Amino acid sequence: MPFDAVPDRPRSRRAGVDTALRTAAVWGSVSALAACRRDELGRPLRVVDIGGGTGGLSVPLAEHGHAVVVIDPSPDALASLRRRAAESGVAERISAVQGDAETAADLLADEGWGADLVCFHGTLEVVDDPDAALAGIARVLAPGGVLSLVTAQRLAIVWAKALAGQFDQARTALESSDGRCGPADPLPRRFDEAGLRELLSRNGFEVTEAHGIRLFSDLAPAGSVDSDADRSALLALEEAAVRSRDFGFLGQLGASIHVLATRT
Repeated sequence: MPFDAVPDRPRSRRAGVDTALRTAAVWGSVSALAACRRDELGRPLRVVDIGGGTGGLSVPLAEHGHAVVVIDPSPDALASLRRRAAESGVAERISAVQGDAETAADLLADEGWGADLVCFHGTLEVVDDPDAALAGIARVLAPGGVLSLVTAQRLAIVWAKALAGQFDQARTALESSDGRCGPADPLPRRFDEAGLRELLSRNGFEVTEAHGIRLFSDLAPAGSVDSDADRSALLALEEAAVRSRDFGFLGQLGASIHVLATRT
């Protein structure tokens, strides 16, 4: 994949990536990180988006001039990605490869480069082996490369179940080793920050930033965010919570945790 001959200025982002409730906070952090790393390296980034599906994040990154390889196990998702990339005019900067985190390094072996940034969002909670997945990602990253990791957070489900009056499930999620609320829980695991830091450390990463996201979005009644004004107000509340001096506590209640970690 070519990493030169890209425009100096990014194309406009795909509508919604910076305003959608599920993507705005992550996009803000990732786009700022990518811009900073681009300034440091003096070139567009080499990005690998593992589990990137239909390109919700990878297409906007390509629109900003970065070259992206999306690795996903679903051929249908990758087909949608190719169509989306073509519609956005960035097909030449996106490659779609079928695979997963454990096989990513082998799939990219012929490229002859290490990634500057790996995005691994909404996937660690469902992989067969989190350690193997992170070890595979470490092999993909160049030394000093950054992992952007988003994964489900334990206390969010405890809070949600308690508010719904499902107290036994809330206690199970709080006390279980995997953060699940019972056998019917659709997720194999959830994480807290301390456990995630330990997991990343033993797989060759140093955490540089960690914060909860979607503190209120998943709890808001659907009818309360019907309008653009409502969504903007909710996003403003999310941003204010991040700036709050009490965010250390509030962040633990986010539906997900967003971690940035450097390969050591």
